[in-house]
Order: sequence, then C-alpha cells, then structure tokens
Amino acid sequence: MYTLYYSPGAASLAVHWMLIELGVPHELKKVNMEAGEHRQPEYLKLNPNGFVPTMVVDGTPLYESAALLMLLAERHPQAGFAPPPGSPQRGLYMTWMFHLSNTLQAAFKDWFYPERPAGADAVEGAKASARTRIEECWDRVEAQIRSGGPYLVGDRVGAVDFLATMLMRWSRNMPKPANEWPTLANYIARMKARPSFKTLYTREGLTEWA
Repeated sequence: MYTLYYSPGAASLAVHWMLIELGVPHELKKVNMEAGEHRQPEYLKLNPNGFVPTMVVDGTPLYESAALLMLLAERHPQAGFAPPPGSPQRGLYMTWMFHLSNTLQAAFKDWFYPERPAGADAVEGAKASARTRIEECWDRVEAQIRSGGPYLVGDRVGAVDFLATMLMRWSRNMPKPANEWPTLANYIARMKARPSFKTLYTREGLTEWA
C-alpha cells in the first residue's frame, strides 16, 4: 500500500497518474496548499521541503516527483515503465528523467514564482528567462520524439512520459503552450487518450486541458 499526499494539478499529478496506471493499492491524502497545509508541522515532518508530492512507502516518507516515478517503475517492473538496467535505452531514460526534473521543472518554478529568484523589481526579466528555457526544452523534446518516438524513450509509454505530460500541462496558459509544437500536440493527444487520464482528472477534480 502506498500513501500519496497530493494537491490537484500540482507536481504530484504524475505520481498519482502512474499509480492509477499500475493498478496498485494506494491511499490518497489531499493537501490543501491554499490553506497552507503543506507548511504545517505535521506535513513538514513527512516532507521538510513543504512541497507535494510525498509518498509513504513501507512506512517511510519519500518525495521528489521524478524519484517517486523511478521508484514505482523499479518496484513494478512488470509494467515496463522503465528500461531495465543494462538495456540500450536505460541511459536515455535516466537522462530525460533528470533533464525534465532538474532543468524544465526548475524553469517552471521561475515562471510561476519569478519574484523568488529575482526580487519584485526584476519579475519581468525572470519570467522572460524562464519562458526561453521552457520553450528551448520543448524544442528538444519535440526533436527527441520525432526521431525516437512515438514516446520520449522509444515505442512504449514509460515513467518519463507521465512526468513530461504533467509539465506540458503546466504550460497550458503560457504565451506558447507545449501543444503548439506539432509533434508534441500529437504526443499529448496520445497520452490524454489513455483511460487512466480520465480517471486521474475525475479523482483530482480537474477540468482544464481535458
């Protein structure tokens, strides 16, 4: 049994989605971030960073979206959501998992919270820089899927695709969202057509980008 602490549409979405895909027993605990529940002492004991997701695995609270996706893929290898160690695609899979989490997700943080890295007087410059980094990443993802797809790492869906699609969803209100890249638009449509996506949206109460 897994226990996932989540907030609708937040960085927990990819982990929630993969739990649904795996069909493994799990419990959901919603964290009301607008009410500041992620900053309360009880939650900080689980995740001292005060973010979602947190997932309790065998009694141990763990966090970071990409790490949790990789862990789930390893604990449930029958799903085939990660290339096995030693396989030709393993390095590419790990490269994209870390690139999306370390580079793209970090750029989104600067886009949504530009005052944090730059201060209130430099918000516009911070957002412009974040937008450039995000769109450059879409260029690279587009090229990767076009050359090695139809998914990010080959011909079958994997953990990295749940992470990538979550981040593409985050761009939906940007001046140039991810689905304006033709190959990404087709990729997004494939991912959203999965029955698990509808289940995910129903559970989290989401309607936008459906």
